[in-house]
Amino acid sequence: MTDHYDARETRDPAQREAELFARLPEVLRRAMAAPAYADRLKDVDPATITSRAALARLPVLRKSELPALHRAAPPFGGFVAGPPGSFARLFTSPGPIFEPEAAQGDAWRGARALFAAGFRPGDVVLNTFSYHLTPGGFIFDTSARALGCAVIPAGPGNTEQQFELIEAYRPIGYSGTPDFLKILLDAAASARRDVSSIKRAQVSGAAFPKSLQEEIKSRGIEAYQAFGTADLGMVAFETEARDGMVVNEELILEIVRPGTGDPVAEGDVGEIVVTSLDPHHPWIRLALGDLTAELPGASPCGRTNMRIKGWMGRADQTTKVKGMFVRPEQIAEIGKRHPELGRLRLVVTRCGETDVMTLKAEAVAASAAFQSELAATLRTVTKLGGNVELVGAGALPNDGKVISDERS
Repeated sequence: MTDHYDARETRDPAQREAELFARLPEVLRRAMAAPAYADRLKDVDPATITSRAALARLPVLRKSELPALHRAAPPFGGFVAGPPGSFARLFTSPGPIFEPEAAQGDAWRGARALFAAGFRPGDVVLNTFSYHLTPGGFIFDTSARALGCAVIPAGPGNTEQQFELIEAYRPIGYSGTPDFLKILLDAAASARRDVSSIKRAQVSGAAFPKSLQEEIKSRGIEAYQAFGTADLGMVAFETEARDGMVVNEELILEIVRPGTGDPVAEGDVGEIVVTSLDPHHPWIRLALGDLTAELPGASPCGRTNMRIKGWMGRADQTTKVKGMFVRPEQIAEIGKRHPELGRLRLVVTRCGETDVMTLKAEAVAASAAFQSELAATLRTVTKLGGNVELVGAGALPNDGKVISDERS
């Protein structure tokens, strides 16, 4: 297993570390040209931040804070020095959080992740992530095109039309959620449509349990997981070694105790904190709210960067459903729109291999019409469909939990 995207992936770890931290002071100086970073880092001398220990002394910026910060100082909360017009595309994610796409070719750092999943120049890729306002579709689209692939910008849904595209263009690759890949394969089998050209996939945005991994493999598709965010693009990715996820180049990843900025002991589970080295739009210690742990040693695939176990849950109540983040702030917004309700709790489960969310709401008076109205509000606020269950006043626990992820 010696096939790598470039020589950087196999360099000595000490060399990589030295290069990253040699570049960091200038990135910090560029970041501090933005007013929010200038305020947060006002007592910091960038020239002194040349090691992980020094970086760990800087404050973390929690992703959960971004919606309020962006509302207070639109569009980017004061964390971007350049004007919106200096970027290629401008997106929004639930929260809302506003995200710009850099103008360079591989803006989301995803080409090497697709390469690790077996994608090669000249491949045709069916991309089923959404292209509507959120960056997911473009993250994988621009990454595949940077690698030299042709992309079918399919988006999710409309399986009948997707079958026509697959049978005409014969894509070898798929990018999208694992849930939708199963839906596509099941629907093709029922309709007797030929999707056999798809041989490899990069999946993200939803849980990929062992049972689903085995089912996808049994259908002749090698699927690899990737971990990314709308802010950072591709953070880490699975390789042919199938042994954890390799952290992407150009990023400094720390694992800290949830609720702090303090690095955990090696191997302990903690929250992912990422510093990016894009001078146009740097992130300095962005705490993602996702849990993971570092794996010891180098990957058997030959890549020498830090490895993580992958996604191990949330450090806060924000969770991901069908590839979209759902936040406590959004549940509070539903309550504001329906002040007649008592406590609310969004319960996330799985039915078969699909994410399902159910909003449990305390209501003095229940009716089918109100239940439908509340379901419509849930979709409007979260951009996702879900069930609504009305319960009596006082039926939900008084424990402060508004999102309960009960997926096993």
